[in-house]
Amino acid sequence: MLNNMTTDCKEGDGNPNNQGDGNPKESSPFIISSASSDMEKSQQYDGKNMALFEEEMDTSPMVSSLLGSLANYSNLPTGSKEHEEAENNEEGERPSKKTVKAPQLGTLMGVYLPCIQNIFGVILFLRMTWMVGIGGVFGSFIIVFMCCSTTMLTAISMSAIATNGVVPAGGSYYMISRSLGPEFGGAVGICFYLGTTFAGAMYILGCIEILLIYIVPQAAIFKIEGLEGLEAEAALLNNMRVYGTIVLSFMALLVFVGVKYVNKLALVFLACVILSILAVYAGVIKTAIDPPVFPVCLLGNRTLVSKGYDVCAKVIEIDNETITTKLWRAFCDSEYLNATCDDYFSDNNVTEIQGIPGVTSGILAENLFGNYFEKGMIVEKRGLASQVDPDSSASSTNRFVLADITSFFTLLVGIYFPSVTGIMAGSNRSGDLRDAQKSIPIGTIAAITTTSTVYISCVVLFGACIEGVVLRDKFGEGVNGNLVIGTLAWPSPWVIVFGSFFSTCGAGLQSLTGAPRLLQAISRDGIIPFLRVFGHGKANGEPTWALLLTASICEIGIIIASLDAVAPILSMFFLMCYMFVNLACALQTLLRTPNWRPRFKFYHWALSFLGMSLCLSLMFICSWYYAIIAMGIATCIYKYIEFCGAEKEWGDGIRGISLSAARFALMRLEEGPPHTKNWRPQILVLVSMDAEQNVEQPRLISLTNQLKAGKGLTIVGTSVQGKFLDNYTEAQRADQSLRKLMETEKVKGFPQVVISSNLRDGTSHLIQVGGLGGLKHNTVMVSWPRNWKQPEFHQQFRDFIEVVRETTVASLALLVPKNVSSYPSNGERFTEGHIDVWWIVHDGGMLMLLPFLLRQHKVWRKCKMRIFTVAQLDDNSIQMKKDVMTFLYHLRIDAQVEVVEMHDGDISAYTYEKTLVMEQRSQILKQMHLTKNEMEREIQSITDSSRGSIRRKKSFASRSHHSIEEGARVAEQPEEESVAVSNTKQVQLIHSKDASTPTSPTSLTAPAGGGNTWKDNKAADKGKNLEAGKDPFSMKPEWENLNQTDLRRMHTALRLNEVITKKSKEAKLILLNMPGPPRNRMGEENYMEFLEVLTEGLNRVLLVRGGGREVITIYS
Repeated sequence: MLNNMTTDCKEGDGNPNNQGDGNPKESSPFIISSASSDMEKSQQYDGKNMALFEEEMDTSPMVSSLLGSLANYSNLPTGSKEHEEAENNEEGERPSKKTVKAPQLGTLMGVYLPCIQNIFGVILFLRMTWMVGIGGVFGSFIIVFMCCSTTMLTAISMSAIATNGVVPAGGSYYMISRSLGPEFGGAVGICFYLGTTFAGAMYILGCIEILLIYIVPQAAIFKIEGLEGLEAEAALLNNMRVYGTIVLSFMALLVFVGVKYVNKLALVFLACVILSILAVYAGVIKTAIDPPVFPVCLLGNRTLVSKGYDVCAKVIEIDNETITTKLWRAFCDSEYLNATCDDYFSDNNVTEIQGIPGVTSGILAENLFGNYFEKGMIVEKRGLASQVDPDSSASSTNRFVLADITSFFTLLVGIYFPSVTGIMAGSNRSGDLRDAQKSIPIGTIAAITTTSTVYISCVVLFGACIEGVVLRDKFGEGVNGNLVIGTLAWPSPWVIVFGSFFSTCGAGLQSLTGAPRLLQAISRDGIIPFLRVFGHGKANGEPTWALLLTASICEIGIIIASLDAVAPILSMFFLMCYMFVNLACALQTLLRTPNWRPRFKFYHWALSFLGMSLCLSLMFICSWYYAIIAMGIATCIYKYIEFCGAEKEWGDGIRGISLSAARFALMRLEEGPPHTKNWRPQILVLVSMDAEQNVEQPRLISLTNQLKAGKGLTIVGTSVQGKFLDNYTEAQRADQSLRKLMETEKVKGFPQVVISSNLRDGTSHLIQVGGLGGLKHNTVMVSWPRNWKQPEFHQQFRDFIEVVRETTVASLALLVPKNVSSYPSNGERFTEGHIDVWWIVHDGGMLMLLPFLLRQHKVWRKCKMRIFTVAQLDDNSIQMKKDVMTFLYHLRIDAQVEVVEMHDGDISAYTYEKTLVMEQRSQILKQMHLTKNEMEREIQSITDSSRGSIRRKKSFASRSHHSIEEGARVAEQPEEESVAVSNTKQVQLIHSKDASTPTSPTSLTAPAGGGNTWKDNKAADKGKNLEAGKDPFSMKPEWENLNQTDLRRMHTALRLNEVITKKSKEAKLILLNMPGPPRNRMGEENYMEFLEVLTEGLNRVLLVRGGGREVITIYS
């Protein structure tokens, strides 16, 4: 009962509006309504010395009001949804409930007798004697013991679950769904519903069988007399179908008109069952004192059909005259003594035996062992000799009692098991019980003990009292068409006949009453969308649509028409339901969840596992193909709920398993770093949000999805500027926006939003604390800062460089997609093209692994991979190409290889000018304290002079050295490129001195495997001479003072960009080594300029920086 209280109280805690004085998320019977007036609030605490807590009165009730709410809490079984309306919050505030009477039912009337009524049923009266005759006392005892043990173990598990809180309408469905989750609950709930529905069909078929065979055989529409074999069987089944449909319609109409009439008749039906069983025991006692005269006629050892003879003899003497009997005329061609008769009839004598010799007769020894038949075999008495001529023609078999179906042990299990179902009747009525947590275990276990005792005793007593041929006579054909169990009853067989008839009618009505309510409970939970229509009903809540569906499914069982064929079907569904009840109890016990506190203490996880194993075994013992079909139906429903159903959080055991498994896996991951073979990109994607908390770079998420062939972790992180208390709602909106985008892009991962006083620190926090334990990100993806040259975006590129520095220190790989808006979405497809990898320095293999992962996705699947590597002057390019191809072969990666020769050429005049513009811009902006307009004018003058210098350089280029010609060729690229680099808005990188530049306190060190971290070589470079090959006439005085390190880097960037543009201009994607950040903060603008020059004119570029470890290996 406390479960609902805790659920309702918790709902207010996670509301983003709750900041100490907000309203709770929704109304709750245990929380003071936020709509209360101030007067009411003051009265709650006035005079109670509770002023200290008055600020929390909206969210935390006083203990006295809580206890009052608990005392008035109604646990009537009005449906699962009503009990969790506050949790699901689907229909607003809970409507006020009418005052209901306190439940008064005790253990006897509330649990024990309903269970007795549901467990005893049609199988006991119609098939129990036949099962004992076919399977023998030993075989039948094993079957009964297995089935009763299964239900007893299930009852123990069910008692533990049922006493762990209130169980509203839905019974086993409610217990399983709240223990194993909505997927399992929905799947097993539907199976339980189908089982209950087919049980209704089975009871109706039993009712019709009793009516047409034992009460009024002449009512048959399709006459059976004179037919034999398949024709007689077909006529019987057609009669069952017609009358079954009529009875089903009548019962459905009765349930629709008013279920209260069904409930009132329940005690009458129960009395019929109890009287019938008592009549059987009375008959057994009578057989010990005075065995009844109940003759059975045998020809040889074969049982004769009683309607085929008038006297159990071939001839009789009347007035010294021998007269032939009806039996003679049945086997001979005339009534005269010289007639030609059947060989078997002529060779064997007719004998009459007692069908019920009595409990003291010793017949038990003969019935101990089984006697299984093929369909159509004649029922014979064991141990009695008969003469059969193998050469004679087959005699007419319709005079003998025949086996109507092929029998075997597993068939008997499937037919018998429905007679032990019905153990959920008590838990389904928990709302009507005075003390459910006491009554359910005691009543259910007592009922199973009683019924098991009756079943086991019946097995022994039937075998000890009744002749074997009578037991094996399913329809009583050899005993004048009497019900076999009725022949044993005292004072009259009609007690059993009418008692069993009314009990099957009652059980059928109960099934047609319970199944629609179970379906309604599932539908109202909303976990299976297409069933929601069946949650509606009449104004009083009666499930009209669910009843209609139930009757339709029940009609399928009626059309099958054979009780023996329908029984194994419902056995499957009930066994599956019981299996999951045991599984739920075992999991809850093993996981030791804090909420697992059942009042019933006599349970153990081993007993639950034993019960689950028995259920699974019995499913396949009964019928392996029915078991597979039932499990297939459950699996389909499970998957449907998983993909299409409503998400529910019920604190189920499967979530507990996930938590335990996740904890175990995380602890295992902590044992050491992953091997290179297990390395996969665990990506932290850093995105920025606009003012509406929408992602500004959604294509970053698309690219992440395309990289997820590695199946690694994905964290999409963003930071919100502000304080936690003030901006929590904004952060929640950002989180929802991330989740929605990830769902749209089908990225399986986790969003993470942090609130920080500034965005730079927020990003740093994400890089530091993202992930958990061993499941942390090893790769960071961040987009290239757009418009970084414009003054309003100045801070962006500094934050970007800090991210580069932090990933270097943390040994994390870094992916920087440039022009990310031009990247393909997940719906696009490249039908051709190349993914080009420019492998300049070794970064641990990231450049090789990323294209391989991308090509696993359908967007990039048709693209081919090309590897370009750069050879220096002293490298053997031919051997280098062979080595790369060998390396790729061992990596099992298919790619074209090309080695690009880039010799150390002379630095072009364009490179000098480019470097000069960059340095002048940086120096002047740092030295001058100007307003924004003045700064722009000053930079414009610098730009104009630089542009003039470049034009003057062009006039000299035609007469210069070869290297100058090369530089001029680069400079002659579209003029707007030069102008764009020097344009007012793009050149301005640094704010005035008033702007504060945050600096990272982290001391940077060179990365492992390093290679690209910059050093300040100004002092060393100042004394260097200009490189040879410069034309002195084209040299300018200001060039001599340039930082030679910056000059060489600009030269490298220009040369690489020229080669990449030439080779990969048409590539769909270019992957390129990303140079490391500068060691000092004075060269940050220059670093961005170098990267800009390196990637200039390229469409899609993915800059890649390794994490300092090998991520790909040639070993298996």
